[in-house]
Amino acid sequence: MRILIIRHAEPDYAADSLTPKGRQEAELLSRRLAEYNIHECWVSPYGRARDTAAYTLEKTGLTAVTLPWLAEFRGRYADREGHTEIPWDLPPRDWYTMPLRTEPDRWADDPRFAGGTVRAVWEETKAGTDALMARYGFRKDGPVWVGQENRDITVALFCHFGIGMAVLAYLTDVSPMILWQRTICLPSSVTEVMTEERVKGEVFFRVTKLGDLSHLEMNGEKRSTYGMYPEIWTGIDSTDPTVNGTLPDYRKTGKKQ
Repeated sequence: MRILIIRHAEPDYAADSLTPKGRQEAELLSRRLAEYNIHECWVSPYGRARDTAAYTLEKTGLTAVTLPWLAEFRGRYADREGHTEIPWDLPPRDWYTMPLRTEPDRWADDPRFAGGTVRAVWEETKAGTDALMARYGFRKDGPVWVGQENRDITVALFCHFGIGMAVLAYLTDVSPMILWQRTICLPSSVTEVMTEERVKGEVFFRVTKLGDLSHLEMNGEKRSTYGMYPEIWTGIDSTDPTVNGTLPDYRKTGKKQ
């Protein structure tokens, strides 16, 4: 079994849709995904994910089932100043000192998240993933997934970086804090995990692609930096390239480089 975790293309967050560049990314992505022989598609309820999926659905004739829990990871907590924060945007020195950060399940019980909704949303994510995997005949048993119905099929999840890495973490039995803080899946990227069945009836998921953008690269389309902090200090600590000074040249000049 192969699972594709696909981040939506470049977003227009205000409209919960895609930018013109995002639509081009989604088109190029769809050409690639049309070659995968996808068995089933699942999609976040958010417009930017649904709009991304639409290009692939049109080419393949598939339909996508909306899973409410695939909406972006919604767990929140209050920082030291009382501001509401998301768990994947912690400054490096802050998250690295959290004693439970590497624990596959206990990470959500870190004192920093006390009083927030991080644990509740993590439980929702696990339950949603369990239900999805049960559809394919699997149940989680510690570090492996047990089932007698492993098949050579591909399923696609069109969603978001935060929830995508949370699902990946649960499938592979690692803390999502590691994936959130040490990786980035840029818009329209494809993350792929596949089963290994070394013991009959027990599968182990391994990552074969993480944040892959070859569908853009082979067509000369620049990657979008939405979701990534500035590569070089700009004085603005934001992942929004429209304000943090990391807009690609073609978006500043109106010309594609």
